Amino acid sequence: MKLFNTLTRKKEEFVPVEEGKVKMYVCGPTVYNFIHIGNARPMIVFDTVRRYFEYKGFDVNYVSNFTDVDDKIIKKAIEEGVSADEISKRYIKECKKDMEGMNVKPATKHPLATEEICGMVEMIGSLIEKGYAYEKNGTVYFRTRSFKDYGKLSHKNLDDLRTGERSLLVTGEDEKEDPLDFVLWKPKKEGEPAWDSPWSDGRPGWHIECSVMSRKYLGEQIDIHAGGEDLVFPHHENEIAQSEAANGKEFAKYWMHNAFLNIDNHKMSKSLGNFRTVREISEQYDLQVLRFFMLSAHYRSPLNFSADLMEASRNGLERIVNAAGNLKFLMGSAKSEEMTAQEREAFAGSEEFVKGFEAAMDDDFNTADAVAAVFELVKYINTTADAHSSRAYLQALLSRLVKLTDVLGLIVDKKEDMLEEEIEKLIAERQAARKEKNFARADEIRGTLLEKGIILEDTREGVKWKKA
Repeated sequence: MKLFNTLTRKKEEFVPVEEGKVKMYVCGPTVYNFIHIGNARPMIVFDTVRRYFEYKGFDVNYVSNFTDVDDKIIKKAIEEGVSADEISKRYIKECKKDMEGMNVKPATKHPLATEEICGMVEMIGSLIEKGYAYEKNGTVYFRTRSFKDYGKLSHKNLDDLRTGERSLLVTGEDEKEDPLDFVLWKPKKEGEPAWDSPWSDGRPGWHIECSVMSRKYLGEQIDIHAGGEDLVFPHHENEIAQSEAANGKEFAKYWMHNAFLNIDNHKMSKSLGNFRTVREISEQYDLQVLRFFMLSAHYRSPLNFSADLMEASRNGLERIVNAAGNLKFLMGSAKSEEMTAQEREAFAGSEEFVKGFEAAMDDDFNTADAVAAVFELVKYINTTADAHSSRAYLQALLSRLVKLTDVLGLIVDKKEDMLEEEIEKLIAERQAARKEKNFARADEIRGTLLEKGIILEDTREGVKWKKA
């Protein structure tokens, strides 16, 4: 399995730090509003990477944080006249709803920055002791030039940064020993949330948060650190400097970054009026369509969002879902149970699409080619499965299709939701069967409902039901 490492700018064979395990950290969103579709791309991309590692048998420890203390959160809280904590909790909840809609698996751990302040104070103290950081009037800065490898991820030269391009200047630049030094801790301003520290009541800089959360939940050295390409500099560059200075070892072996998402060939921005939240998209499309759209291009390629491309994605996903639905329909009336010799040969023939899928994913997680392999499998299913097929052959094809689409996080084996009146009707029928002592029928109805995700509970007040 090869992946493109931003650090070396080339594809490398993946060799885990610990055999059979993957330790992966993905920078999560700052929670001050509904997530936008730019936030959604790394969520979907790296969830798919995780799923493929799991498909290959790796034990994946996947950590993705929520930045729940930030200037934008504080600004929103002041605007609404509520606490920053209320804003962050509200939008973490909304973010998780959107992630569920996109079928993004919950991380092994979703740490919150505000719950890890003690670790941040400890790491900052360690950096000061080692001479990598210093304090001025309650603010702590990192001595950028003290870390000799600074710039190795973004391939930027410190002297070039001084003369132009994007600088690392933050606040209080006249207090710094060097304009390129960046903030690790800053004193509070009036009305801002703050925590105790040896230097001042204040809060951490953004960069130190991820270094600490990664170390706490994954250890001092991890396999993969990932995020959007906008995080390469300065965020990930600063994380490397802090972590490697504090821990004395390589921070992450592989760095993965997804490319930008444009809207109708323009950069997404509020000023252009083309800012799209995932919640808004969910009002027009099933979020599975958004996921399919995101995976239709390689993660390192820029992706353009448009109504036409979303419609094409809807149609593409429908083709796969319809193939799965047709297999289930045929299974309902299949006349024979076991595969014939011809069917066993036909099923063995479908293995080539699995190989094509795996070859695409092994080549730097090329989901575009992986989706193409799934379409080839769908075409094969549609031409080899019919009313004469055995139940075993149809089930084997469905299982193969579901296994591959599950790696992509696409739900194609739809569980039909029952309407409330249908549920109540079956419950009434079950009650009548029990009165007639037809317990076999009563049990059959309970089983039918359970298959549909409906759990029955017999109480003194009558039968209650809930969704599993």
